[in-house]
Amino acid sequence: MLAEGAKQFAQGKRPTINELLLTPANARRVTDQLAQLRGAAMKVGQLMSMDAGELLPPELAEILARLRADASPMPMSQVVSVLNANWGEGWDRHFQQFSFTPVAAASIGQVHLGQTKDGQRLAIKIQYPGVRQSINSDVDNVATLLRLSGLLPKSLDIAPLMAEAKQQLHHEADYLREGAYMGEYGDLLRHAGEFSLPQMHRALTTENILVMTRMDGVPVESLSDAPQAERDRVIGLLFHLLFREILNSA
Repeated sequence: MLAEGAKQFAQGKRPTINELLLTPANARRVTDQLAQLRGAAMKVGQLMSMDAGELLPPELAEILARLRADASPMPMSQVVSVLNANWGEGWDRHFQQFSFTPVAAASIGQVHLGQTKDGQRLAIKIQYPGVRQSINSDVDNVATLLRLSGLLPKSLDIAPLMAEAKQQLHHEADYLREGAYMGEYGDLLRHAGEFSLPQMHRALTTENILVMTRMDGVPVESLSDAPQAERDRVIGLLFHLLFREILNSA
């Protein structure tokens, strides 16, 4: 921003902060940096892009929208450190196969695939170190930066979004709680043959690692080219599940 501002001032221009920050190159840098911050920055970006997207400058909306999918994964050395701390040295004795390359990376953790000695195929969600302890301060810092940058409309009250971001992050960082919810949800749908749910692997699940049965699938967006009857069937099942959740009915 300083380099671009100096150049424009030399040309007799008086650019605004928005103009300096949201050049195409800077927009890419901002997105990349937020993705590396993971946790708070990603959750704030996700909530704002979904709940306030139409009120944001197009450039900022595009940056935040990318954060719904992009995250920088942990290096392998950090993954090994987390696994050693939670499972102890020699944890690989449980596995005949473990992939150190994550298949997904999000705001709180990343997912790896593995297979136990007895052949169970597992999805292993590993939490980023330090995320849980820094949630509140990180969300406040991101909010401050967004306000100071002048990117947000003054009429936009982001306090409720920030409070929601903190609450969601604290819930998502509690892997034992998530595992319990997974079991409860599975019990509620145990007679619904049209749905398949993973089960928690209790022996390997810890506060920072959630281990569950691996279930393969495809993105729902891939159904855009499916026959109309299949699309109708899937959306019908999803609406049935939605109202079952809302009304708590059979």
